Amino acid sequence: MRHTANETTTQTLTRLIKAMDRQHPVTITALKEEKDDNGKRTGQLVPTTRTIEIFNIIVTEAGHIVLRAMDRETGEMRSFRLDRLISYSIHRTAYLVPRPAADESKARTTVGLATVTVLYPVDCPALARVALLADALAA
Repeated sequence: MRHTANETTTQTLTRLIKAMDRQHPVTITALKEEKDDNGKRTGQLVPTTRTIEIFNIIVTEAGHIVLRAMDRETGEMRSFRLDRLISYSIHRTAYLVPRPAADESKARTTVGLATVTVLYPVDCPALARVALLADALAA
């Protein structure tokens, strides 16, 4: 288990991109916003542990890096902010949960998000892709 407090954001992102490329699930412990009995957000952050299959990494207009993933327990699409990850563990097994249709994932991710297009060769190493993403965000 790796703790994100012990590594840089670049290291964490590089490892998660590699897991996504190799289609290895990841068990994460992350902070999520607590909700009351009526479903309203309370503003309190509570830890949650989930095993996810990452299929996309996006950047919000506010500059937050967001992991888009399928939750293995529920089979639903979930989003996790990278800065709210506490720890993670990458598995060596393969993905099992089917991905959403391209139209469905685009409809959900375009609201309130900035689009950053980064082109790189298919065989581009993950660390190089993180550098390209950082340069695109800085522009």
